[in-house]
Amino acid sequence: MSTILTSVNASAAAIKKPSRRHFLQASAAAGGGLVVAFHIPFAGNVLAQNAAPATPVLTLAPEINAWVVVKPDDTVVIRIARSEMGQGSLTGLAQLVAEELECDWAKVTTEYPTPGQNLARNRAWGNFSTGGSRGIRESQDYVRKGGAAARMMLVQAAADEWKVPSTECRAANSVITHTPSGRSVSFGKMADAAAKVTPPVAASVVLKDPKDWKITGKRLARLDTVEKTTGAQIYGSDLKLPGMLNAAIKDCPVFGGKVKSFDAAAVMQKPGVKKVVQVGDSAVAVVADTWWRAKTALDALPIVWDNGPNAQMSSASIAQMLKTGLDANEAVVGNSSGDARAAIAASARKIEAVYSYPFQNHATMETMNATAKVTLNAVGQPERCEVWTPTQNGEAALAATAEAIGLPPAKCEVYKLHLGGGFGRRGAVHDWVRQAVAIAKEMPGVPVKLLWSREEDMLHGNYHPITQCKLSAGLDAQGNITGLHMRISGQSILAALFPQNIKDGKDPVVFQGLNPPGPEASIGYTFPTVLIDHAMRNPAVPPGFWRGVNLNQNAIYLESFLDEIAHATQQDPLALRRKLMSQSPKHLAVLNAVAERVGWGKPAAKIGGQNVYRGLAQTMGFGSYVAACAEVSVSKEGVLKIHRIVAATDCGHAVNPQQIEAQVEGSFVYGLSAALYQECTVKGGRMEQENFNTYPVLKLADMPKVETIVMPSGGFWGGVGEPTIAVAAPAVLNAIFAATGKRIRDLPLKDQSLKRA
Repeated sequence: MSTILTSVNASAAAIKKPSRRHFLQASAAAGGGLVVAFHIPFAGNVLAQNAAPATPVLTLAPEINAWVVVKPDDTVVIRIARSEMGQGSLTGLAQLVAEELECDWAKVTTEYPTPGQNLARNRAWGNFSTGGSRGIRESQDYVRKGGAAARMMLVQAAADEWKVPSTECRAANSVITHTPSGRSVSFGKMADAAAKVTPPVAASVVLKDPKDWKITGKRLARLDTVEKTTGAQIYGSDLKLPGMLNAAIKDCPVFGGKVKSFDAAAVMQKPGVKKVVQVGDSAVAVVADTWWRAKTALDALPIVWDNGPNAQMSSASIAQMLKTGLDANEAVVGNSSGDARAAIAASARKIEAVYSYPFQNHATMETMNATAKVTLNAVGQPERCEVWTPTQNGEAALAATAEAIGLPPAKCEVYKLHLGGGFGRRGAVHDWVRQAVAIAKEMPGVPVKLLWSREEDMLHGNYHPITQCKLSAGLDAQGNITGLHMRISGQSILAALFPQNIKDGKDPVVFQGLNPPGPEASIGYTFPTVLIDHAMRNPAVPPGFWRGVNLNQNAIYLESFLDEIAHATQQDPLALRRKLMSQSPKHLAVLNAVAERVGWGKPAAKIGGQNVYRGLAQTMGFGSYVAACAEVSVSKEGVLKIHRIVAATDCGHAVNPQQIEAQVEGSFVYGLSAALYQECTVKGGRMEQENFNTYPVLKLADMPKVETIVMPSGGFWGGVGEPTIAVAAPAVLNAIFAATGKRIRDLPLKDQSLKRA
């Protein structure tokens, strides 16, 4: 989803007794990738919940603290505030808690606390936002302390019972042992007593040295695999509640358009139809006993649209808008050192290129959906609203629910379900939740499940921002770079979603991977002079945080252009990068690792009689250092085959190497799908692509072999879900140039001919 942007300043008093306005603002900001300040208490009591049927609730067993519940049979329930959407955060976070708890991993299970419970308990579980590859990296400290504190409380309870100093006791594998006497007792038997122990003060909670880890860092099987394999896992689209009705919705397909009129009477007599509801200014929904009946009636419903001011917008007009920014005088600087313009102007030679990157849809396998139930009071006014939905940020979903129903957050609740894909779509924007609440408000007392069709999902996303980039480099007589200027022209995600975070016209997310040296998304090269700036151009297509965000195109722009410079100056692409990386050892380490693994400098073996060519790329984003080398062949007819990608990742600490490998492989499926096939084009003010027949996904037959090098250097915590997406495309593009001599500067590749002249 998104990178770290800034922190929301909130006083301790405001967090302890949050106003509705403060909560809505803070939660919405957290959904967009902001870090919200919070206090993490180690203890608290389970809140009584008047839950609807099939509602997830907290386990009714002795709660040691907010993170750990121990049942009498020694089952350990670890609470996970972050969302599970296939990336493995649920297992990784459980490993971190279990490591410090010293429990039996075979008896670990997990559950989600709700954002309503979090609010009522002064945000005991902290930030619910899951995006920017930070589910583990930004909660690892306090979840580990939660596990350590629970262990200390269990040990103290046993020591009190034995009337011995706690320093003489130790915990291991869910058993507490008094070392001098050999007496022992299980966690389950001490849980009740431990729950009554005064929690340790934060300063006394000491975390393990990574060298002593037993569970963390191990290739453990994921905790959610069995349920997903057997089909027992319930996703939002699977949810069934007693008496539930179903809704299908159609929003104006033109961006900014509205509903002009519709004829509800034309479909009210169709089988199963209960109601036709206008939702906001721009959408109409049909409620029926089954979703298919709702969808069939909706398709037959006569709707007249007011297409509004954007009806003439097209891909061509948007491209022209962006083109004006490439040479505009006004631009906001993201990275600058020396006078790059002057250095380039005075150089012996100048190289220039213009690249572009299209709109792209998140295209989650599970479309947007939410089930909402509105309960009325004695005078017929809403008094409670509950929502069941897959969300990347339960707190932002709760804020959207409260805003949509017009109730305080304390009178609302969101029950988070596993996500059938997120990729940023289910994080900052919760439009489907607002729609579900609006529909349920018209059907009080009845749970109503809203499920978007694939076409609705494709036409109403928050798309990967569109940009163009003009790159200029000055070279001296020996071919050394004297100055680099990158001018990015295009959309700002923050300007659309969180304009309050635009400072002096600058959207910091635009410069991912191009920042000065730092811990988050810095450039890996040192140039004598450099200027990287942004001319903001915002068409009416709504942008959003798309897996990898702006690191994706920025890596393509810089890594492809450096490859251009290398070939133009007859330098080896690896040698040029090494020369520019003298002050970036971690960037260089991952690049060297992939080069060594593939045998860079030696010819690749032929495959099926075809010559194989290589391309390199590296970047740093989401706190991690990554590099890749792609091996491809291109036939005389221009048919591309990607045979192999070797990728290296240094994420500081590796919680579960097996999950990291899976994330790298999955990120290449996502990144290569985008590079090869995926673009969303605009005609008549709306997207042209409505389903997978016009927005393809990489097929198994086209997936290259992926070799992942996990090389954690320690000392920091980086993300792994998104960084390697960014190196997939430029590595392949550079390999294509090596194979064909054709430089591809505009994606997707399906629009380009690779046929040799």
